[in-house]
Amino acid sequence: MALFDNKKPFSYDVIREGDDVILSVNLEDYHHIPSIEDDPIVMSKACDMLTEVKDATKIVFIQKRNYEYDYSQTSLLNEIAGLYRKLVKRKDVFSYTALLSDTTCTRWTNAWYSDVQGIISNLLRSDPIGAYVELIRIIRDEKISSEKSLDSAFLKCSNKYVGILDYIIKLFEKTKLISLAKPYIAGHKVGDRAIYRKFFTSIIRPDFMFAKIMATFPHDGKELDSYTVNEDIEITVFELPDTVQYLYHMVPPEFKLTEEKYEILDSARKIMSEHKPKRSEFIDPERMRQVFFNVGSDLIDELAAQKGVNMTSAELEQLTHILVRYTVGFGLIEVLLQDERVQDITVNNQIGETPMFIVHQDFGDCKTNIIPTATEAESWATKLRLISGRPLDEANPILDTELNVTGANARVAAVGEPLNPYGLAYAFRRHRDKPWTLPLFMDNKMISPLAAGLLSFLVDGSRTLLVAGTRSAGKTSLLGSLLVEIMRKYRVITIEDTLELPTVSLRKLGYNIQPMKVAAAMTKGSAEVPAEEGIRTTLRMGDSALIVGEIRSKEALALYEAMRIGALANVVAGTIHGDSPYGVFDRVVNDLQVPRTSFKATDIIIVANPIKSPDGLHKWRRVTQITEVRKHWENDPLLENGFVDLMKYDSRTDQLEPTDELINGESEILKSIAGNVKEWAGSWDAIWDNILLRAKIKETLLKATKKAKMPNLLEADFIVQANDEFHKISDNINQEVGNLDSKRIFFDWNEWLKTAIKKKNMK
Repeated sequence: MALFDNKKPFSYDVIREGDDVILSVNLEDYHHIPSIEDDPIVMSKACDMLTEVKDATKIVFIQKRNYEYDYSQTSLLNEIAGLYRKLVKRKDVFSYTALLSDTTCTRWTNAWYSDVQGIISNLLRSDPIGAYVELIRIIRDEKISSEKSLDSAFLKCSNKYVGILDYIIKLFEKTKLISLAKPYIAGHKVGDRAIYRKFFTSIIRPDFMFAKIMATFPHDGKELDSYTVNEDIEITVFELPDTVQYLYHMVPPEFKLTEEKYEILDSARKIMSEHKPKRSEFIDPERMRQVFFNVGSDLIDELAAQKGVNMTSAELEQLTHILVRYTVGFGLIEVLLQDERVQDITVNNQIGETPMFIVHQDFGDCKTNIIPTATEAESWATKLRLISGRPLDEANPILDTELNVTGANARVAAVGEPLNPYGLAYAFRRHRDKPWTLPLFMDNKMISPLAAGLLSFLVDGSRTLLVAGTRSAGKTSLLGSLLVEIMRKYRVITIEDTLELPTVSLRKLGYNIQPMKVAAAMTKGSAEVPAEEGIRTTLRMGDSALIVGEIRSKEALALYEAMRIGALANVVAGTIHGDSPYGVFDRVVNDLQVPRTSFKATDIIIVANPIKSPDGLHKWRRVTQITEVRKHWENDPLLENGFVDLMKYDSRTDQLEPTDELINGESEILKSIAGNVKEWAGSWDAIWDNILLRAKIKETLLKATKKAKMPNLLEADFIVQANDEFHKISDNINQEVGNLDSKRIFFDWNEWLKTAIKKKNMK
């Protein structure tokens, strides 16, 4: 049978999907938004349908947007429908004849019967809480009348009537809806629908979308923050009363369109979906999206003309972007990625029942008001296979790749059966559009100015550095900020299995940078080059800094080979999982089978770890250690003092503090750097002075940015300029006076900074 053979409003079909029995109600010609909570007609009709379909688990009202009420909400109405069925069947109690059984009560029966039938036949289904309140009022009034009356016949009949009312009230109170409503009933007036919004909220989905969204705000939520993204995405963060988890509530632009525009989008999507992109088209996703945008724009313009809808160029562009999102794009995932404060997005099973979750920059872990569907999850899997060229099947249940969309990019991890026995699950880690910088990390207290100065010195000193930490510690972001510290005159080669480092942005800033993509450690049968071969290849590609995205497997041996030969005398850096220097040693030597002697090629280990508040509700990213690896130990660097902390996190000051070893010049690595520089050789004071100079410059830049209220000055494009100026000024003064005079360097650099800020203010 075709869906909705009967096109009249409130005709319905029963759809069975797994364990769900869905009551699908046609309201395409209903001239109001279908809302159980706001519309008594919709509530009444829903109860009527539930008296016929007793096992329904979901109600979906079909318009240009679909309005879905889940199992818990449907069960509330199911109980009301069951109560209605029960009361209607009790002819022995509620019929007119039953009330006339005692002829002495005839004088009052008509009024009583009218009251009871009005509540049962009409009010119960459209306003059950109002019906309950009305029953309470009637019985109260009846008892008052009985107390004032001296008529024994009336008292006898009234007591019988009150007994009937008491029976009905007790039946009402057995329903969950009335139990939940009792705390809010005081002062409630019959017909006031506000109370229903506490218990009923539809999940809304336009026809052209797959994902569902809970559009209304939580009635008992406390608003913590609200802001807009790209001027048309509304974000509100709520604190909820019964959980420590916050709600991230998003209203995307596609939920604020007119019905005419919904119709156009739905028609356009149906037409566009007939074209199935080939694998070859996904080789260049950006170009494919542009092609779809151009075709979609023409199509929407044509459909709008056919329907007599006038649209501005801005409206046409908005609809086209939405259309692309729901054809070759990733739907609401793309909208979430537009929010720079969103760091991670997770989609768990069971998909279709569980909302997405995010990690927010300011509020940590939050659940969202978005529920993806199984259809959508399968669509993502297909697109990720095509984009990455990597398999995702039972033989390869893990897929790591990257996702680049307009305004954002992310690392994606997808898992399927048999690793995930319930189907598909996803994790999206958002990366900033622009590279992180050391001053940006100073601004959010991840590092101190002195730490930034020390790291800058180490990068210029061409050391081998490992950025370690736990998951979500910010390792890759910190490694990206070190890339910004490499002078643009040097060539940089990056190696990653999933492209996360900001190579594209750095290339636009003038860097001589070559990214290389290698096979993921867990990918089987791939045509991609193994990571260890990729690293060895870089050694044949000329004088280059070598940056490895993450050290996970066999590539560790090749990386340490590169470290031992100094990667042709330039900086070598990478990230690795480990919560301490010894944790890094244990992983590299014991897990990845790198010889102990090779591990000595590591110069510096930078450890980043999340710091939690005492209540466990909040956490912040911090660099907790900057440690040098000395070379004199034989078996165990921990027992033989092979690890020397240069800086260590102090929870009392909430920042990295220098150790005595650093202050007193007992760093072998820093002395080694100085040994290659004529002006620093044998002079710890000169080394320390230069580190302090770099720290002062970065701190001055941060303060100037705040004073000028120009946060963009902390971004990579300006930081690269500032670093270039620092090096040029240092060189000029060194040539002029024969040494790196810190005071003169800082003065000249600070004058340049003032001039640069003035120029930007004039634009």
